[in-house]
Amino acid sequence: MADVVADANMDAVQRRLMFEDECILVDENDKVVGHESKYNCHLMEKIESLNLLHRAFSVFLFNSKYELLLQQRSATKVTFPLVWTNTCCSHPLYRESELIEENALGVRNAAQRKLLDELGIPAADVPVDQFTPLGRMLYKAPSDGKWGEHELDYLLFIVRDVKVNPNPDEVADIKYVNQEQLKELLRKADAGEEGLKLSPWFRLVVDNFLFKWWDPVEKGTIQEAADMKTIHKLT
Repeated sequence: MADVVADANMDAVQRRLMFEDECILVDENDKVVGHESKYNCHLMEKIESLNLLHRAFSVFLFNSKYELLLQQRSATKVTFPLVWTNTCCSHPLYRESELIEENALGVRNAAQRKLLDELGIPAADVPVDQFTPLGRMLYKAPSDGKWGEHELDYLLFIVRDVKVNPNPDEVADIKYVNQEQLKELLRKADAGEEGLKLSPWFRLVVDNFLFKWWDPVEKGTIQEAADMKTIHKLT
């Protein structure tokens, strides 16, 4: 691992996560090829020079009214601060419980862990067997000149009424939206109104999958929409 020096201005919590968390490196077929620090996995210089690609997940949590929980990322986040995104977006770590391939169990374990870390959602509210992995996408997105993302992202859907207590180190704000409210959010983001910005991975899911999956969510037939064989390359 390359020796790196933490940015002097980096938030202490984010610095700790950047250096302590080991992401799972994969190839474009989602085969594990190693591990690397979260710091190096998000440096555009490393992404470009070493083609670092890491496994990630994006949770889409709906309540019993089939409203989607969104979060605004905290101002201290190293990548994409203060952008609005889906319920939770993070990485399984290079540890036994989060490397389990069968039925994406490792990724589901990581999702349960991060929903507690970021949003204070108790594990009992989001049992791992209630997550439905719907698909995988591969994308690359620079955040600024230094940081960015290059992820093979698992898309996990779950319908649960949950208790939410956001962690301010991770989350600036939350809101539930129905389909029409999300469309209005997209319109504002496209028009540049209210300084509203959406994360690039959330926008890719919205533009390619989300609205066609929303109706099966409401009908309880979401499992029928799952396609875990395809890796959608959306870079």
